Parts: sequence; C-alpha cells; structure tokens
Amino acid sequence: MEAALAEELTEIAAAHSPTLKVHNQVPGGVHCSGTLVDAYRVNLHSRIASRVLMRMGQRSYNNENDIYDLVLEQPWEDWFGVEHTIRVDVTAVKSPLKSLEFTTLKIKDAICDRFRDMFNKRPSVDTREPDMRIVGFLDQRNFIIYLDTSGEALFKRGWREETGDAPLRENLAAGMLRVSGWKPGVPLFDPMCGSGTILIEAAQMVQGIPAGARRHFAFEKFHDFEREAWQEMKAAIKANPLPGEPTIFGSDISGDMVEMTRHNLKIAGIQFDVPLKQIEAQHVSPPVDGPGILLTNPPYGERIGVRGDSTMAPDEMAVSFYSALGTTLKQRFAGWTVFLFTADLSLPKLLRLKEARKTPFFNGALECRLFRFDMVAGYNRREEAKPKQSPQE
Repeated sequence: MEAALAEELTEIAAAHSPTLKVHNQVPGGVHCSGTLVDAYRVNLHSRIASRVLMRMGQRSYNNENDIYDLVLEQPWEDWFGVEHTIRVDVTAVKSPLKSLEFTTLKIKDAICDRFRDMFNKRPSVDTREPDMRIVGFLDQRNFIIYLDTSGEALFKRGWREETGDAPLRENLAAGMLRVSGWKPGVPLFDPMCGSGTILIEAAQMVQGIPAGARRHFAFEKFHDFEREAWQEMKAAIKANPLPGEPTIFGSDISGDMVEMTRHNLKIAGIQFDVPLKQIEAQHVSPPVDGPGILLTNPPYGERIGVRGDSTMAPDEMAVSFYSALGTTLKQRFAGWTVFLFTADLSLPKLLRLKEARKTPFFNGALECRLFRFDMVAGYNRREEAKPKQSPQE
C-alpha cells in the first residue's frame, strides 16, 4: 500500500500543512518530513498508515555493539521519562546479525543505561500496553532507530468492540477503497460485509470523521506535547453534510453479522442510513439503478464451509459458491466495477471471469490479491473452449 499511502499523505499535506513534505516510497512505508505537529496530523488523518515513526538516528553497523552505541547516544530523556513504560521491536531485512532477540535486548539495555547514567533510575518494560514503543530497523548494512508517535497500531480506530471470524484491518479496507477508485457519493456495495469494516471506513469518509478522531496516541505522553495545537487540530474537524439518499450498502449471509455491522456503524459515529440485508451473496441484486463499485472480502478456505452444506467438502463448496456468484455478477451487475480481495489466486477461474487488473496486497503475512472485474455485458467471460467441428461439417 506504499503508493496509496504516499498519495494520501500528499493530500493531507495539501489540505492541512505547508510544512509536511512527502519524499520517497520504500518497501513497507513512505518517508516524509515536517514538524512534530505534522506527526500529530498524520496520526489523526491517515486511514492507510499502520504507524507514524519518528527517526531518531541512523548509521551503518558491523555488530550489536554498534547498535547499542547509536541508541545510547539518543536523547530519550527529551521525549519521555523513567516513569514511562517501554517496549522495543526490531524488524530486519537481510541483516547478517544472528539473533533479533539479542539485538532487541541491546537496544532496551542502551535506553535503560542512558536513563540510569543520568537519573540513577530506568524505565520498566511493558510488552502489552507500553507508553512508548521504540522500533529498530536493520538491513544488510544500516540500522535506523525510531520512536513511535502512534502507540497502538493506527488500524485500531477506537470503535471496534467485537469482530467476526476474520476481521479485515481497517487500514487495509481504507487502502482497498483508495485502490478501487471509490469516492464519497459513488454507490458502494459489500455483499459479504462481515463485521462491516469496509462499509464503516467508507461511511466515516462520507461523514468527514478522521481515522484517529476517537482514539489516543503515544505523542500525547511526550514531554513538551503541544496540547493546544492538538486541541485546535481536533476542533478544526468539520463534519460533511449527511447524504440525503443512501449510497453505501451491505449484506451478509449471517443475521448475526448484519446486526454486528449495524452496531459497529453506530459506535463508529455514523449518523446516516446504511441499508443492510441478510441474504446469500450469490442471490444479491444491485442496490441502486446505474453503475457502482462492489468491493468485498469473500470468505476463503475454512470460512466458506461455516454455514454451507455439511455434506460437501470445503473445496467443492467453494467451486459451487463462486460459480453461482460469477453468474450473478454477469447477469445482474452490468456496468459495475467489482473488486474482490482474496488469498485464493484461482478466484477468477472459479468465477469464470477475466480480471481487468490484480493488485498484490499482504494481509499480515498472507499474500493476497485485489482482483478487479469490469462487468461489461458480453466481454467478461473467459473464452469457452470452442467445440471441434466434425469432418462432414
């Protein structure tokens, strides 16, 4: 989602801040620069970022002692105190170091030793709910140490109380909405809505609720936290006028899921009607006249068999389900753009549709695709094998 994030950050800079500058995309992220208040701003407004990390130091390394020395040099006491709890995480790509656990320990030791040298006390470690998260990143030659300004991962928007079997992360849903080209006002339909993540992300965008409006961040515990600037930023949020007609629609095979989505929409602060139905996805019809975007995360693997015919194996059930869904899309959704997010790379074949585009995504460690199908009558079927003509014909 690096390209989608870079585009979103550029929009945030244009709308809110002349000092926020977006630089290069790197694997897994985007480099940008600005004031500390810009970090508040990105945390508040970005729907796609997972974390906003502040770079403290960077250098090449040969061994763990080089890493310890760089971390020891950083003025951690300018940012937090011994009374704060800490957690250290390290990610590495092609690092020659043998043990990430040992590297993590060296970083923690360097931070604690600096505090002990200065104050004769050290911060405690709390791996579950730390006040401060410190993140190390290693590649083959370089080490970067960051202080996390976000706290809990940004996909945790602060509204979710309960989830279905396999909830989609909120920032992944937001990334998919962006990649699909959906904008507020365009009809959006999720026929396998689960706990409603895609619908809620879209509805918050329609209503003008920033992603971080309902949660707290690590930067609020920093020394010299600019409380006034933060309060002004939040006070400047202007809600959009509520739509007169519904444009966002959902359905699910499970009545429990439909109820959960309804409940989650309410907790997420959505004040307009999002019509929901209990119906099997292969039986749905377009909720509006004219074209729209259908975006969904269909069940794959074990999840298909949860409420299906228990006499069928999950793979038979998948073939039967997707065959019926493909027929419904072809017959009823002409003019629509359909996006299906799945780890099953054989999905177009099961649907008997030819994808117009496929965008690779990772859902955690799971490699997935966002398949796009343009439902144009007559053009979307895979070429059927033509019957061979017999000689006498």
